[in-house]
Amino acid sequence: MGETAIAPLVPEEQPEDSFIDRALGVFFSPARAFASIVRRPNFLLPLIISMVGSIVVIEVMLAKVGAATIVRRSLEISGRAAHMTPEQLEQAVSSAGMITSILMRAVGILGVPIFLAIIAATGLFIVNVVFGASADFKTCFSVVCYANLVLLVAVVLGLVMIWFGDVEQFNPENLVPTNVGFFLNPLETSKPLYIIASSFDIFRVWFIVLSSLGLSTATGKKVGTVAIFLTYLGIWIVLVLARAGVAALMG
Repeated sequence: MGETAIAPLVPEEQPEDSFIDRALGVFFSPARAFASIVRRPNFLLPLIISMVGSIVVIEVMLAKVGAATIVRRSLEISGRAAHMTPEQLEQAVSSAGMITSILMRAVGILGVPIFLAIIAATGLFIVNVVFGASADFKTCFSVVCYANLVLLVAVVLGLVMIWFGDVEQFNPENLVPTNVGFFLNPLETSKPLYIIASSFDIFRVWFIVLSSLGLSTATGKKVGTVAIFLTYLGIWIVLVLARAGVAALMG
């Protein structure tokens, strides 16, 4: 009597995580979330959500604070207002208000994708050129778009600060109390020190850590998360010090 052949069991393919699963996973289980993102990269939904968050912040800022106040505070913080007469300051505020509102809205739409594309391109350079791994731009861009979702927490905090904060003390360049610079007076602190103190923000560090984890996953863990993060950090420090140096030279 012949034996009946038994076909080997084929493991069932695991269903891909939904966008909600991935988005929540970035906060609560990033290793699993980025493994899913790398298996099937996509960036459209997280990119759109980040852009909407940016647009909402800018629209609320313009509605609650106003372009004129934003221009005035920017001139005061930069020190240029100190070299103007009251009439010159009012003229500058009046002429720049409309242009500022248009530019802010343009930044709200274009700023997020451009920023994330730069971060993704930098990550691609780090893993492929610096460490000799192999990753593609779509995967890197998908990773940073999902990592950027953590900045939605900063968006919520920013909306609270804009809506309930003191308009007269409003600082358009430093909205939320997540860096040392927020607690410094920009009119009394030296510009280089203020730039350095404002640059190292909790949410920016969180974003870079998550991006590093995702990029490490994209290389199949051939490049470690810490190595990628430290490289990002080194580039970041150089850029911040360059800005501080320029500010010091300009007085």
